[in-house]
Amino acid sequence: MSAPISRFPVPDINAVPDDIRQMMLAVQEKAGFIPNVFLALAHRPAEFRAFFAYHDALMLKETGSLTKADREMIVTATSAKNGCLYCVVAHGALLRIYAKQPLVADQVAVNHLKADITPRQKAMLDFAVKVCLRSQDVGDADYAALRMHGFDDEDIWDIAAITAFFGLSNRMANVVSMRPNDEFFLMGRVPRK
Repeated sequence: MSAPISRFPVPDINAVPDDIRQMMLAVQEKAGFIPNVFLALAHRPAEFRAFFAYHDALMLKETGSLTKADREMIVTATSAKNGCLYCVVAHGALLRIYAKQPLVADQVAVNHLKADITPRQKAMLDFAVKVCLRSQDVGDADYAALRMHGFDDEDIWDIAAITAFFGLSNRMANVVSMRPNDEFFLMGRVPRK
């Protein structure tokens, strides 16, 4: 018997507002399944809409120098610091796919300083982890370190915003005991069928 995906009620997909159902079905068509975060957050439709609007603004933006892999790397590293099983597993899967590296998510989640990533990515994650754990200590030296690796102010904002947004996401996922979908575990590790 599998664990429930949330401590809170999970509405039937046919009972959620049409715009939310359409979003879920579009994700299911693309991924082959509905990630549990969609089902769990559908419990509160207004918050679902706000959450995914901000998520998409951060994670799907096409400007700036952060790649999709960079964005997922930030989420994976900081979610590990926050002890969020759901986000480490789900975003680790996306990281493996975007980076085309089957081991990178595990490495970044355990210790980005030992991971097989570039010095630029290490600097990015150093900053993200500092924002995650000690944002009150961020100062000029942190900005200078990022600029040395080619990040501009918009990129620095993106790193901080992704970290902060997923801090909220991590905390909610932990509080509701959100379970990652089994499908995430193999994504990016083995060829898709």
